[in-house]
Amino acid sequence: MSLMTALIILVTVLVTTFISGIFGMAGGIIFMGVLAALLPVATAMIVHGTIQIFSNGYRAFLWRKHINWTIFGRYALGSLVAVGLLFALSWRPGHQVVYLMLGLTTTLVWLPKSIVDLDIQKRFQAEGAGFVVQALNTVAGVAGPLLDLFFVRTDMTRHQIVATKAVTQVLAHFVKVVFWSVPVIMAAGASALPPAWLILAAIPLSMLGTTLGGKVLERMTDVNFKKGMKYLVTAIGAVMLMKAAGWL
Repeated sequence: MSLMTALIILVTVLVTTFISGIFGMAGGIIFMGVLAALLPVATAMIVHGTIQIFSNGYRAFLWRKHINWTIFGRYALGSLVAVGLLFALSWRPGHQVVYLMLGLTTTLVWLPKSIVDLDIQKRFQAEGAGFVVQALNTVAGVAGPLLDLFFVRTDMTRHQIVATKAVTQVLAHFVKVVFWSVPVIMAAGASALPPAWLILAAIPLSMLGTTLGGKVLERMTDVNFKKGMKYLVTAIGAVMLMKAAGWL
């Protein structure tokens, strides 16, 4: 990995964790898009997942008193089923498919309630979210917009949404790292994994970005939070679809 590539990744970590610190998502999609442009897919997934574990973990720690642990427990049950299925199939996409899935995922925020009425607080929906979000997050790298569909219509506050989503994403990204690391280690050994110094340098930057984003979150209203999240994700999705089509 060249020094310039590493510097781009580290700057992107700071910017995208700042965005995620505000909205609890969106930053991860941007980060995955940048990594997919710079690195092989497997390396991009491992770097993204490892840094996102620390980023989401720190965000969950900051807002820990707002986490809904009941929802997380139910989410984890669905996630376990998805993990078993993914390891059984062992399918891993290439660059263009990753961009396509990232772009299509963002369009989910516009689905009208008349078509799909998702609410993670309702019966069996947390388990369903765990299954579909874990599956998509593992193969595409990011599933924030899909996860958001289960939260945007709840009566939870913005703090509860950000905190609970953060802890579910720690689990989702941990599974992703394992899923993509296993074939790399089996094929080329542990030395083929991303350098540890890159991850160590990214951790404090992710914590800084998360902290600064949290300060902005404190100044927002719940209404503006949900509205801003929707339009930001849509703009990011448009860029990912153009990348998939080869227009960028």
